[in-house]
Amino acid sequence: MNRLNKLFETRKNLLSIYFTAGFPNLNDTLVILQALQDSGVDFMEIGMPFSDPLADGPVIQASSTAALNNGMSLNLLFEQLQTVRQTISMPLVLMGYLNPVLKFGVEKFIQKCSEIGVDGVILPDLPFELFNREYRSMFESKGISNIFLITPQTPECRLRMLDEASTGFLYMVSSAAVTGAKSGISQSQIDYFERVNALNLNSPRMVGFGISDNESFKQVCKYANGAIIGSAFIRMIEKSSDIPGDTARFINAIRGGK
Repeated sequence: MNRLNKLFETRKNLLSIYFTAGFPNLNDTLVILQALQDSGVDFMEIGMPFSDPLADGPVIQASSTAALNNGMSLNLLFEQLQTVRQTISMPLVLMGYLNPVLKFGVEKFIQKCSEIGVDGVILPDLPFELFNREYRSMFESKGISNIFLITPQTPECRLRMLDEASTGFLYMVSSAAVTGAKSGISQSQIDYFERVNALNLNSPRMVGFGISDNESFKQVCKYANGAIIGSAFIRMIEKSSDIPGDTARFINAIRGGK
């Protein structure tokens, strides 16, 4: 049982923050991780920048481009995270795309994740059938969860298949769109959340794409274990001259503090 599993067993209304490694500055990764942990975030998603992030909206795409221009790479990210467990106890998830992982070497990638203390990986463009056939045993042998995405268009039979294979949580994409801060949760999204709830799946669920404030956070927590925020946080740190202080204020506002 890794840190993610323990977290979902003991906590509700979870808040996860996504940020892009190497953004806004190359060496901000550990600074941001520490600021998020100090601010009470439940777990963190570290974006592995890629030149063609198809599932991401303009804010995250721009942060990925900037990080690559800063010199960020998968090798450098692993170097930055080498001692992360000396100070960071929260679960860590790496999120990115399959191409850089294939280039790095899947087995080598999983081994590095294990050595560092990564708890889960999200690769939106990794087909489930390929994962199940080629890589599932590698992930499971190292205790690392491969996080599956579901959408409003995912049929029930596939939802149940992904639920059965999940060892972490299901990432509920809130709408058939790319990432990006939007205002409010629509009735069609609520219908989708309720439809998935009615299936009584075994896996915890986190809602992502379009969560940006306390209102949307509270809404999705009625239907899932918590929410993931990315674009709104990236917009904030891009302009920040005080990442620890601004992060604390951002998280406090999402949680509904004064």
